[in-house]
Amino acid sequence: MNYLKVKIKKILLFLLIRLNNNGVLKLSDINYLKLRYYLSFNKKLNLSNPQTFNEKLQWLKLNDRKDIYSTMVDKYEVKKYVSDIIGEEYVIPTLGVYNNFDEIDFDKLPNQFVIKCNHDSGGLVIVKDKSKLDLKAAKKKINKSLKTNYYYIGREWPYKNVKPRIIVEDYMEDKKVGELRDYKIYSFSGKCDYVMLCFDRFKDKTKFIYFDRNWNIKKEFSNDGIKYGDSIKVEKPKNLDKMFEFASMFSKNIPFLRVDFYEVDGKLYFGEFTFFPSDGFDNKRTKQCQEFFDKSLNIEEVK
Repeated sequence: MNYLKVKIKKILLFLLIRLNNNGVLKLSDINYLKLRYYLSFNKKLNLSNPQTFNEKLQWLKLNDRKDIYSTMVDKYEVKKYVSDIIGEEYVIPTLGVYNNFDEIDFDKLPNQFVIKCNHDSGGLVIVKDKSKLDLKAAKKKINKSLKTNYYYIGREWPYKNVKPRIIVEDYMEDKKVGELRDYKIYSFSGKCDYVMLCFDRFKDKTKFIYFDRNWNIKKEFSNDGIKYGDSIKVEKPKNLDKMFEFASMFSKNIPFLRVDFYEVDGKLYFGEFTFFPSDGFDNKRTKQCQEFFDKSLNIEEVK
């Protein structure tokens, strides 16, 4: 019986998101979040006195709405924002910005590049060899992304009014490790103690491991840490201290902000800002990680 209930809720959750994204279901932000939260966690969303990290993120979606947040989630506009604060040398070079796919002149692009949209997550085409690019498939993926208003998926307000555009950027890869490793720093009002490393993306399974400021593994913070922690031998990034310094600067007056960085051949690059990881519906964190996030996020300054 429990299995059947779980199955039904998963189906309802899928339908809710699908109908919402297609514009068929026109729920208010608060009603959508309450319904999706219940289907995700099997309990009511506590907005009057949120206690958990996920609940507080839902509360912030509704109550912390600053215009600058829309600039910060716009993958094109954020580049100037970041350049003005820490310098242009930390921003991945842009090769072109377009309103539609047909505007892209591929003859003028280098052999390697990345195509993505400025307003969503996942609309990405990585081109390592231009001669092998499937233009039809790339256009289909990017056009689908252009038509999606990312705000409706999780009611993340910063995305609501971002103008959809296509960006073409330099292709980035650290030659020493043969991939682009992602360093995600979780910052709470300027305070940041841990970084989540995402690596082995193109192997069997992407791994997510937390480290502290001294590059000690925080094994109990992720399932991958518990599973692989003792066997993980990952060299400390050259720019780790700068990552923490910059993340603290960016998040100083923001209750929660995840700041992502890349390190390519010893050079540091800004990745993106994230206000609501997993839309605030992550139910796969370890107990230790969840408890730390619950305590670290303080929404009193917004109230």
